[in-house]
Amino acid sequence: MPPIQFVVDRREAGQTLAAVLKLRFGIPWARAKRLVEGQHVKVSGQVETDVARRLKLGKRVELATGTVEMKKTSGGKDSKKPEQQKGTVTGNKGKPGEKRPQVPAPRKTAKTAPKAPERRGDRVPPAHPLAPSLELDAIVYVDDAVVVVNKPVGLTTMRHKDEADEFGEHGQRFLTKTLAGMLPGLLGAPDRPVTAVHRLDRDTSGLVVFARTSAAAENLTKQFRKHTTERRYLALTRGVPKAARIASVLVRDRGDGRRGSTTDLIAEDGKRAVTHVSVSESWGDFALVGCRLETGRTHQARIHLGEAGAPLCGETVYDRPINGKPRPDGSGAKRPMLHATRLGFTHPDTGENVVWEVAPPRDFGDLLIKLRAGR
Repeated sequence: MPPIQFVVDRREAGQTLAAVLKLRFGIPWARAKRLVEGQHVKVSGQVETDVARRLKLGKRVELATGTVEMKKTSGGKDSKKPEQQKGTVTGNKGKPGEKRPQVPAPRKTAKTAPKAPERRGDRVPPAHPLAPSLELDAIVYVDDAVVVVNKPVGLTTMRHKDEADEFGEHGQRFLTKTLAGMLPGLLGAPDRPVTAVHRLDRDTSGLVVFARTSAAAENLTKQFRKHTTERRYLALTRGVPKAARIASVLVRDRGDGRRGSTTDLIAEDGKRAVTHVSVSESWGDFALVGCRLETGRTHQARIHLGEAGAPLCGETVYDRPINGKPRPDGSGAKRPMLHATRLGFTHPDTGENVVWEVAPPRDFGDLLIKLRAGR
């Protein structure tokens, strides 16, 4: 059989060799890297072993027979149709009233989805010694308009505007890296920044989407502001909340220096917040809880659960009444146990309703097992 060949098109021009192979053939970053470094790829007839080589328009790329499975390229009329890497793409979003949330197992992907990485552990080295590292397979989905990431614990989503203004572009190089700052390099496009249209707390894991174009950023920002996106969280709580729709007005200072709900419905900085809470399992003083966010306010789920008498395991801020003592925490959790497990929105380019779901990280799963066992 002849080798697999293709010509670099306009959408691929300027991207790295590894990035083009990943997007065109739907393979993991680690596999694309191994193909190149293993001398299985030629550019313009010459073996190329530099994964970071940027390809020019019209260059011919050749792969050895059997190294990848042929699929639709990114240059045809279907080029803007999203391709899954993990999770699911559906035509309908989830609706209120469906079954209570369970800890999701890894979901099978569509036929067009690539296989899971054969080797884990390839990491992008952080530029700052205090920055958490980011696994290559943290990228759940990417196309020309958006990138969906399974954010690890300990990594800030984006730089706060005040901090960015204070340190400037040069000074930010000495600050701890953010997810938004690390993604361009991970995507093989270091000169193409991404835009965060929402965020997760540093110690919250799970799904977050970034825009790769100004048009996509504007579109997604409108969706989040209109609360038409789907955002579901899993939480481990100390205390068992009642299944309910919690609605309140959140302010920066509820009276003791903490964010929280107010009875002042015309508070100057007040913002309406709505969380739908359901209980999947409970074990004495602990519970596995699902939260569907109707709005997306800062620390919303943490505040509402704390005020409902069931703060997160590991929560040290929203775990007490005003001027009161913290609720006891015998879970042993090292962080607030909250995971953004499901994210859905209307794709800004195609108009399709897309949704992804990822399982919680290991520390969440380990604590869940421990609580179920009553240890």
